[in-house]
Amino acid sequence: MQTKRQDQKIQTRKKILDTTFYLYSTRGFSTPTNIIAKEARLSHGAIFVHFSTRDELQLCVLEQFAKEVGNKLHDLSKIAGSISELLYAHINILEEYESFYKNLISEIKTLPEESRTILLALQSETSLHFGTVIEWEKQHGKIKDIPLHMLLNTWLGLLHYYLQNSELFTPKGSVLKQRKDELVDTFVSLISK
Repeated sequence: MQTKRQDQKIQTRKKILDTTFYLYSTRGFSTPTNIIAKEARLSHGAIFVHFSTRDELQLCVLEQFAKEVGNKLHDLSKIAGSISELLYAHINILEEYESFYKNLISEIKTLPEESRTILLALQSETSLHFGTVIEWEKQHGKIKDIPLHMLLNTWLGLLHYYLQNSELFTPKGSVLKQRKDELVDTFVSLISK
């Protein structure tokens, strides 16, 4: 049984993580810890009671994000019967985290190596789940015989291009929500036999 103090520590840590996620989504990954503390209505020192460094905090936020997205990808691979269903489901997952993911891919080269590794692991997990549906579609002659890594990299490249240049495609609102039909239909037409 947890004491009241232990419960408070857990809640404070969660508050820090949630606030950091929000600020990384709205302001980017270079948001200083004093701003995170202020937004969370905590002392600056409280951050370092729970996370020894800024990089550790960032890593925890990214791990939590990757775990959530990974679980959703795992679930969608069980229900997606076609490449179109899979791509729509993938966009819907990313749309939920669009601002955070856009900042992550835009700033990835400035982040510590451990943070970059988490993005790579997430992309590997995406590849694993895509592979199931793509191989089935290939075996049934529905899509061209293109290596899995090329299909996935082309799809991610397309999404990343639209996210990083969203103001060109949708000046207001979610580029993924507004352009999902176009993105999926175009990609599927390029790879279909």
